[in-house]
Amino acid sequence: MKTDHKKMRFDLQLIADWIEPGSRVLDLGCGSGDLLFYLKKNKQVAGTGIENDEDKAAQCINKGLSVLQGDINEEVLDYPDNAFDYVILSQTLQQVYEPHKLISNLLKIGKKVIVSFPNFSNWRIRMQIFFTGYAPKSRQLPYEWYDTPNIRVITIKDFRRFVKKTGCRIINEVAINTHSHDRQGKIISFLSNLRATYGIFLIEKKDH
Repeated sequence: MKTDHKKMRFDLQLIADWIEPGSRVLDLGCGSGDLLFYLKKNKQVAGTGIENDEDKAAQCINKGLSVLQGDINEEVLDYPDNAFDYVILSQTLQQVYEPHKLISNLLKIGKKVIVSFPNFSNWRIRMQIFFTGYAPKSRQLPYEWYDTPNIRVITIKDFRRFVKKTGCRIINEVAINTHSHDRQGKIISFLSNLRATYGIFLIEKKDH
């Protein structure tokens, strides 16, 4: 039985649209498994997830999903080259200690990699720093500087430059304006680095 596309977060809806039916998919930091569950029911993917949070991993397993509980940086090393058609890293890159190393590993085990992250260059964040002088907080980044899990400041322009330097290419990209838990949002096509709250990229190796 198919599940409702609109029950997922808006960014996950867009990611799901990029996945071809019947694909082999690895979802890193898969949370409670909403995307994997949708892809399994609606696109018949062979899906696997890795989630560090034990409770969320248990929720995935209760849904009948194949999910490992562990550190994504370590677990991805166990997969052979080209084991997956798509590897998904959704709203997790800003929490990764060695993003260059992780992305490189993902491009080995996956033919294509989907990466999404909050855009730290959004105009509201810029204004907070300019007018208050404090580390910014927003609906997308609701943490104080001393308790945030985010250790990277990433913008859409930064990631485009990062892709060029790492020997891969952008197949598709979309900038969106939404809260991290919103099921609705809008695509930003004009001044995306200034106006968007999230960036979503589909990348692959240049020689693929």
